[in-house]
Amino acid sequence: LFAALEIATGTVITDIRKSHTTDDFIAFLNKVNRNVPAELDVHVVLDNLSTHKTPKVHTWLLRHKRFHFHFTPTYGSWMNLVERWFSALTTNKLQRSAHTSVKALAADIEAWVATWNDNPRPFTWHRSADQILGKLARYCAAVTDNEYHGAST
Repeated sequence: LFAALEIATGTVITDIRKSHTTDDFIAFLNKVNRNVPAELDVHVVLDNLSTHKTPKVHTWLLRHKRFHFHFTPTYGSWMNLVERWFSALTTNKLQRSAHTSVKALAADIEAWVATWNDNPRPFTWHRSADQILGKLARYCAAVTDNEYHGAST
C-alpha cells in the first residue's frame, strides 16, 4: 500500500500494488501528480528505501520539478506523519478484520480509505517541540546516568 497524506487536511491518496518496485513507486507518483492541483508544489517525506533512490526515480524527478523529496533519517520514520495514518488503518480496521484473499483485503482497505477521505482529519502534535525534546533529554540523561552507575536492567 502506497499512501500520500496531505498534512493540512488529512486527505490520503493511496495505491495498492503487488510489490514495491521502482516502477510501482513511479506509478504511485504519477497518481499523486494527477490528483494534486498543478499549481501546487508537492513535498514528499520518504524513508530511505532503495526503491525511492533509483536512477529511474531521479529521471522522473527531473521531469516533475514541482516534486521535492525529503528523506527521514535512518530509523526516523516516526517523523513521517503518514506512518501515523498507517497506524490508524491498522488499529481501526486491519486488526479487527479477517480476509480470505488479497483481493478482499484490498477492497476492505479501499473502502476504509474512502470513508477516511469523506471526513479526513489532519494529525496534530499535542506537545511543543521544546516539550518533546525536553522529555527526550531527560530520558537520555536517566539512561546514561543508570549505565554509568551500574544500575541493572
